[in-house]
Amino acid sequence: MKLHELKHAEGSRKERKRVGRGPGSGHGKTSTRGQKGQNSRSGGGVRPGFEGGQTPLFQRLPKRGFTNINRKEYAIVNLETLNRFEDGTEVTPELLIETGIVSKEKSGVKILAKGNVEKKLTVKAHKFSSTAKEAIEAAGGKTEVI
Repeated sequence: MKLHELKHAEGSRKERKRVGRGPGSGHGKTSTRGQKGQNSRSGGGVRPGFEGGQTPLFQRLPKRGFTNINRKEYAIVNLETLNRFEDGTEVTPELLIETGIVSKEKSGVKILAKGNVEKKLTVKAHKFSSTAKEAIEAAGGKTEVI
């Protein structure tokens, strides 16, 4: 079988409804739009979420909280993930992206204290949790805030 021989399964595709092609087609004259009214006009119809003048659901629901547009989101790395590196490695955000631990740097990299680190590493990141900092230093490593 070749690529140009592929066909859709029988009955999986509907034929397009061709409207306005005369009375014999069954879709002539008003072209399935009915007589008068908003939906028969070109450009007619209502916007998404419109409920005929009734207060729409999204307006009836209570609004809570606040979204800070200046929020900083950090790429999070746990201590247990740092064990992948050899002793004496300098762990930087670039190295974390390169090895696939972090996909994007976002506003920076933050090291959290989940798990424990057994290797002596120099870790350079934008933020550290206090427990993570203590754990890295207890293992004989160094922390450096970029």
